[in-house]
Amino acid sequence: MLQHDMISDKCINPHLRYQILSDNQIKFIINSTFEVLERTGSLVKHPEAVELLKKAGCIVEGELVKVPQWLIENALKNTPSQVILSSRNGERKLFLEGSNTYFGNGLANPFFVDIETGERRPVVKSDVFNTARLSDALPNIDFVMSLAGLTDCHPSVADVHEMHAMLQSTTKPIAGWATGVESLSDIIDMCSVVAGGLDKLQSNPFLIVYAGNPVSPLIHPEDALAKLLFTAENGLPVIYASGLQLGAVSPVTLAGTLVVGLAEQFVGLTIAQLKRPNTGYLASIGTLTLDMKTMNTAFGGPELPLSLAAAKDIFRYLNIPTWSIAGATDSKTVDQQSAIESTVQIFMALLSGGNLVHDIGFLEGAMSGALEQIVMSDEIISYVRKMVSGIEVNNETIGLDVINKLGPGGQYLTHEHTFKYFREQLWFPSLLDRLRYNDWVNQGKKTMLDRIREKTRTILKDYRPEPLPQKDIEAIDNILEKACKRGVKY
Repeated sequence: MLQHDMISDKCINPHLRYQILSDNQIKFIINSTFEVLERTGSLVKHPEAVELLKKAGCIVEGELVKVPQWLIENALKNTPSQVILSSRNGERKLFLEGSNTYFGNGLANPFFVDIETGERRPVVKSDVFNTARLSDALPNIDFVMSLAGLTDCHPSVADVHEMHAMLQSTTKPIAGWATGVESLSDIIDMCSVVAGGLDKLQSNPFLIVYAGNPVSPLIHPEDALAKLLFTAENGLPVIYASGLQLGAVSPVTLAGTLVVGLAEQFVGLTIAQLKRPNTGYLASIGTLTLDMKTMNTAFGGPELPLSLAAAKDIFRYLNIPTWSIAGATDSKTVDQQSAIESTVQIFMALLSGGNLVHDIGFLEGAMSGALEQIVMSDEIISYVRKMVSGIEVNNETIGLDVINKLGPGGQYLTHEHTFKYFREQLWFPSLLDRLRYNDWVNQGKKTMLDRIREKTRTILKDYRPEPLPQKDIEAIDNILEKACKRGVKY
């Protein structure tokens, strides 16, 4: 159902949201999750994590850990209800709490659709530079991810190369990932250089670490937990996202899948808080459809945004910020399908209030990235943000005196009230076409994709992000060089 909050007598409605679950349903899911954790348990593959849980009061049988309800509740109390991300320059930008929603790219796709040739090819480091620079220029892309799983360097240091490129191409907050703790250490060192020290990065983080994922159902792998623990130890916010598939690694029912995903999140969250209380943690239950015809996962199906909205209901109830998904498509190119799927996801993300929303730029179910998909999604986000921003109702916006003065048959086009308010009241597209037909023909009959490509190329040609100081570039170059020497040994 659609709900909204009344804000004083102005009746501004910035909190319009789509609520999937009632409070009673949320409590039922949470209580069912407690039973899974106490009776079924989870496999925890990291020795330190097992020891932390054992000392805290869990029942441990080898790697099988059963977590009591009271311990989860204590961990929830220690989890901040807000995570704040800053710009590279230390200015606080993203306030991850409540229904505040911010959008950014995805990561780890092995292919890219080339802006010049239109061909699908392996992703290379220059694509990261372009993704970050383009995202830095677009007003509705709020944070940056690499949109890459690099193929032109050693796999063990691809993540360090990606951070090296992003730090030089954007001042916006960055969500980074790592292949392992060694690479994560390099990434944190790079960001500490730019921030002016680890202490400054901790107090105003522009980096949030995507530590990895549980292996559904209910397995917590050693590598992901190692990165989760290392991030917490370094006092930085962390993402540990559950990714499930209906009918494959979780029940085919959304309700059952929410329970499995929430159980995974509760364990990850508890480990983070046992390692370092008050660690910033973004929770996530992403649920993909296993297409029963093709056996492929479907990013574009309705189950994903529906489950993400329901998960947001649960985490809003628990007062924990969330990591979400939008702007991804199963289409192999930027076309009508990618527009439909991206729009629905972005609309649902804003209505449900997912906080940090990634995957802007994904094609082919996250196997490919495309700069044009980012530019199109920027326009969609702007459009939908206007739709969910609400309507300000007061004496000025109603304008009774103006209505009375102009009376029946009056025209408002030249009135000062229109001049005063039209810029803030009306949405202005940068890509959507509103020309008359003859004007459209005279200007070259440009399609939406033509305009997207034209805008993308213009930004890449003309836009230059704020540069890093030369001393910082030299420092992160040195960190990258050492990481590459280490990578050659593997």
